[in-house]
Amino acid sequence: MRLGVLTGGGDCPGLNALIRGLVKRGAHEFGHAFVGIENGYMGLVEPGLTHPLTEEDIRGILPKGGTILGTSNKANPFSYATREDGQWVERDVSDQVLRRCEELGLDGLIAVGGDGTLSIAHRLVEKGLKVVGCPKTIDNDLSGTDQTFGFDTARLIVTEALDRLHSTAEAHDRVMVVEIMGRHAGFLTLESGIAGGADVILIPEIPYSVEAVVEKLRRRSTRRRSFSIIAISEGAFPQGGELAVLDAAEAIPGRGVVRLGGSGKALADLLARHIEAEIRVTVLGHLQRGGSPSAADRVLATRYGCKVLDLVSAGQWDHMVALRAGEIIAVPLSESRKERRVDPAGELVRFTKSMGISFGD
Repeated sequence: MRLGVLTGGGDCPGLNALIRGLVKRGAHEFGHAFVGIENGYMGLVEPGLTHPLTEEDIRGILPKGGTILGTSNKANPFSYATREDGQWVERDVSDQVLRRCEELGLDGLIAVGGDGTLSIAHRLVEKGLKVVGCPKTIDNDLSGTDQTFGFDTARLIVTEALDRLHSTAEAHDRVMVVEIMGRHAGFLTLESGIAGGADVILIPEIPYSVEAVVEKLRRRSTRRRSFSIIAISEGAFPQGGELAVLDAAEAIPGRGVVRLGGSGKALADLLARHIEAEIRVTVLGHLQRGGSPSAADRVLATRYGCKVLDLVSAGQWDHMVALRAGEIIAVPLSESRKERRVDPAGELVRFTKSMGISFGD
């Protein structure tokens, strides 16, 4: 078969490992040919963004972060942003995508991405295109799978950052506020906060009380080591308050989602009204997405890349691979939604609270 491969949405560690596993198994076991589609769905709209994807192209990419195919989170073919007469206009170019796949002689398309990329894949199937998917995100918030690759690496990076901030916080008796990605799910902040020894963990699922956070910091200030580390998700917000937003959805043509950011500074400003300690904010940002994938992410991504070929062979279009109870299985693309959230009453939150770590509630 001749299969197209694209990576869409935000990049994350492990994408190249998946591409490698896909191409190597596809060539060795099935004799498939692959076409690399650059910059997500943009590569099926704009000219000159496709090329053969061979074993030679994947040599040495296993430890590399990012994606050799490039990616885009603003290339929705059902709402494709183009500039006309100096203004952004959104057009439905999905029929153009189908024609392009036909011109390329594709027997099917493999789409690797988060809920946006995979929901687009599902809509393309409804228009007659044969598509299978692979889920990825550092946020670990897709409802169709127990875990996405990219999460483990991001968790390691955030944990190391918290470890490093401990020493400078202790030296100056400062309050260090660390803003962590995750959008509306707190998995990355919660698990790296635990692993990195944070004193306060603030996640979107538990709106925080400023007074409760202040009380925790005051109790710590009475001890010999009075510094504190606060891990806060970019989607965390105070009780009765609002999300910190950098850009509204309409400010990002073709994207359709708000750009979160600033929760750390918002918290620091609130705390400064109540405590005298020095407060410093660190925004980890895209450091969490970059760099070489962990061994766990390399293995999971490779398993996804190999397993998706079983779906192709079985004709299970409109499905994606997913991790369930340790096994890689096929689930409908329609199940890939950003709906997984931390359970505020779950075991991990309960145990964390039992150790005296505050969630600001």
